[in-house]
Amino acid sequence: SVTGVQTCALPISGTPVENHLGELWSLFEFLNPGLLGASSFFKAGAEVDPESRIWLRKALRPLILRRTKQQVASDLPARSEQVLYCEMEPDQRKVYNTILLKVKKDLDKRIALEGLAKSKLHVLEALLRLRQIACHPQLVQESAKPQSAKFDVLLEQLAEIAEEGHKALVFSQFTSLLALLQPKLKAAKLKYEYLDGSTTDRQKRVEHFQSDPDCPIFLLSLKAGGTGLNLTAADYVYLLDPWWNPAVEAQAIDRTHRIGQTRPVFAYRLVAKDTIEERILE
Repeated sequence: SVTGVQTCALPISGTPVENHLGELWSLFEFLNPGLLGASSFFKAGAEVDPESRIWLRKALRPLILRRTKQQVASDLPARSEQVLYCEMEPDQRKVYNTILLKVKKDLDKRIALEGLAKSKLHVLEALLRLRQIACHPQLVQESAKPQSAKFDVLLEQLAEIAEEGHKALVFSQFTSLLALLQPKLKAAKLKYEYLDGSTTDRQKRVEHFQSDPDCPIFLLSLKAGGTGLNLTAADYVYLLDPWWNPAVEAQAIDRTHRIGQTRPVFAYRLVAKDTIEERILE
């Protein structure tokens, strides 16, 4: 520089290293343009062969200092994760099987006519509908009976932990599912807080949940509540629907398993048995 003082940039990040190589490329392109070459090699979803991964690891190793949470906060209490399998009642199963047969038939026809490449959006739409029914049939069919195997399991557990003086975070990527859950909580006389992408007074909601011993439940959308919140008053976490990226779920659990937490944290993934959700888990 003109003054003779050397300067350097240091990006501090977490999840981009875990999500996909495209986000890692963007960090280095900002720091040192051209260092990693063209972005097309690192685009999301791109397959990178083992040899290229070895080269990339060696090239970037001197430039990355990685410190895990275990290294930074070795005194954090234990954290356990468990899958709760939920058995659908006959009415919910009937809706699921009916939609499954229909979308499979429709997709088979479309793929035969247009090929898989041109049918990907329709495949994703079909998967979305099956995932929604696995959570609650009324997410797809408003006329369906209000039966949800996940709600049956969840409400029983929430009532028990509230009675024992614990607090829980309940995450879902479907705000419509959380909307169906709210009247159930009211009927069970379980006080709760709520936060999604449209919430404007986020900090007020957080402070109320953290400080009010009579508010044992916090309903959060996965995208809006999965990052940037400190919710150490809770020691239970429920993920109502599995997500494709495990790192996103880990971030949600980390809302309570973080510095300041003094109790063991128990995280549960609710999965409808014999549905597409088991495949997502795999």
